[in-house]
Order: sequence, then C-alpha cells, then structure tokens
Amino acid sequence: MAAVFILINLRCVPLVTVSTEIEIKASIEVCFDMARNIELHTKTVWRHTQENAVAGRTSGLIGEGEFVTFQARHFLIRQKLTSRIIDYNRPHKFVDEMISGAFKSMRHEHEFIDLGNRTLMRDTLQFEAPLGLVGWIVERVILKGYMKRFLNYRNKQLKELAERVV
Repeated sequence: MAAVFILINLRCVPLVTVSTEIEIKASIEVCFDMARNIELHTKTVWRHTQENAVAGRTSGLIGEGEFVTFQARHFLIRQKLTSRIIDYNRPHKFVDEMISGAFKSMRHEHEFIDLGNRTLMRDTLQFEAPLGLVGWIVERVILKGYMKRFLNYRNKQLKELAERVV
C-alpha cells in the first residue's frame, strides 16, 4: 500500500533542476554563438564521453527549430540524445528539448545577460529519468550531481575560449 502511495505521489514531484551561472569577459553575441556551436560543444565536454554530432545539424550554429543528435558514452554506455531548439531569441536565450534519448524528458534553457563588457551565462537543466521509482532515486542520488559537474566543466571551457576571442 505504501509503495502505491509513493508511486502516485512521484507524479506530483517536480523534475530535477540543475542551474549553473558563469560570468564571461566577452560580448553577449560571442557567448550566445559559442554556446550553440556544434563543433565547440563536442570540444568543450568531457573527453572520456567521446561526444559527436551524428544527425541533424552536425556542424555550425544550431538555430530555431533545428535538431541535433549527439552520440556519447556516459556511465560506460554508448547512447544517443536528440534535441530540438524550441525557443530562440538571439542573443538572450535559446531552449533545447529532448525529443529522443535515455531520459524520460529533458529541457535545457540557456540564458545570456549583458553586463556591459561581460556576459552572465546561465543554464537551467530540467530532466526526468525513466524507470519510475528506480529512476527517481537515480536522478537524485547520481544524475543531479553528474549533470551539474558536466555543465560546469563545459561552461568553464566555453569561458576560456570566449575570453581568448576578445
């Protein structure tokens, strides 16, 4: 009986949210374009993931309505994730949403705030793992921290590259 109650209540629990912010000494336009550059994406994530764009927009700057499929190795498993740009307001914001992949759902909001000669780049990632109660536990015990470290690493790499451009 308690297990049924927990499963019913899990549907009311909000998605896991991971937020990061980083200040970059570069223009908002430079930061925005670097964040949506497919080749830079694959070069600024952890090397051990061996991430590559394999379908959709596989190079250049992804834009409104476009999709990309990334293939990568996470937790020793080769997997694919396809996301589409569902909201686009250059140079302030773009949002990608998973249309297929290992998660039950995933939404990644990229925001850029002009601070004069600097830009505040903010990422808000919301996701839900599959597999009911097991997925709910895994997303809170393992995935939340993993995804935060992943975003922070990538953002630091983007910061270094963007600050070399200026």
